[in-house]
Amino acid sequence: MTIDVHGHITSPELFRRFPMPPSLADVDGMVELKAAAGITTSLVGSPVGAGTMVRTPGLDNYRQPLDTLERFHDWLGEQVRARPAALRGYVYTNPLGSDAELAAAAKRLEQDEFVGLMVNSSIAGRFLDTPRADAFFAMAAQYRTPVMLHPPAEPAGAGELDDLRLVEQIARPCDVTLGTAAVLFAGWLEKYPELRIVAPVCGGGLPLLLERLELARRMPATFGRPGGAPGGPPGGPPPEARGPGAAGPGGPGGPGTAGPGVPAVPPLAEALRRVYVDTATPSLRAVAAAVDAFGAGNVLFGTDSPPMSAPLDASLARLNGLGLDAATVARIRHGNAAGLFGLTAAPAAA
Repeated sequence: MTIDVHGHITSPELFRRFPMPPSLADVDGMVELKAAAGITTSLVGSPVGAGTMVRTPGLDNYRQPLDTLERFHDWLGEQVRARPAALRGYVYTNPLGSDAELAAAAKRLEQDEFVGLMVNSSIAGRFLDTPRADAFFAMAAQYRTPVMLHPPAEPAGAGELDDLRLVEQIARPCDVTLGTAAVLFAGWLEKYPELRIVAPVCGGGLPLLLERLELARRMPATFGRPGGAPGGPPGGPPPEARGPGAAGPGGPGGPGTAGPGVPAVPPLAEALRRVYVDTATPSLRAVAAAVDAFGAGNVLFGTDSPPMSAPLDASLARLNGLGLDAATVARIRHGNAAGLFGLTAAPAAA
């Protein structure tokens, strides 16, 4: 048994309107291909709603009509009901969108077909450390639904890249890296303890940057601002946990230590317990780093297929190259995802 937490499909309506890989429209083919590899359930959705990840002149994925997005979710729900053992859905929304958009997403989460939210790690170059994201994170926390921070079609800063290979393979994982860090620094996980974040592609570069993130969290929120103007996340910096000079888990000078005049903050590890990563990467090194950084209990099997075309059996075999015991591999293959997404019963078949 294996649960793939990262897949995409698209409706015939959108496939006719926009350029996109044909594999996204072949739902039965995807289910059969994954079943042959031993992948029993896939969590699928769209990282662009009723849009496309392919650069399309004149298209703004963040200004799509709500009725078009609703038709997409209607179609996605039908696909899940027709294949209740094989599929579950993500609800797409713009986390910086209107009240009507958030209300429509919340209503979808009341359907058994949908088990999570899929949003972009940045919105038109803006990360989710803005107070404008508060209503979205409050809604996600209320429904206790995991939030996948999927990279957008146009990652922050990628507009000047002419080589789309760099956008696909480098800029998008970098957007996940910075987008997830922005969520951590904004204090959303402290404000809403029920929140659970999924950072795909092994969290981008986060597994190699945790020590630097810890150092940054212990710097004053006014760092680098002219005149020491107040800044930082909504509601100010993360809450104080220790007095000045208190030692963190690593002893004096270790994580959690505050310098002179700088209030101590909770160790980064406390927030990271609610950040999950998936294994949608061709790199064994990246998966191993993610397990080491986040812990095996926070790693989920994912393929990004469709549209990615990497062999599914190679994605599964990669887990066996980590040197983990069979029980831990089983947790990554299905146990962690089943618990996180509450995959205990299938929606009624159509």
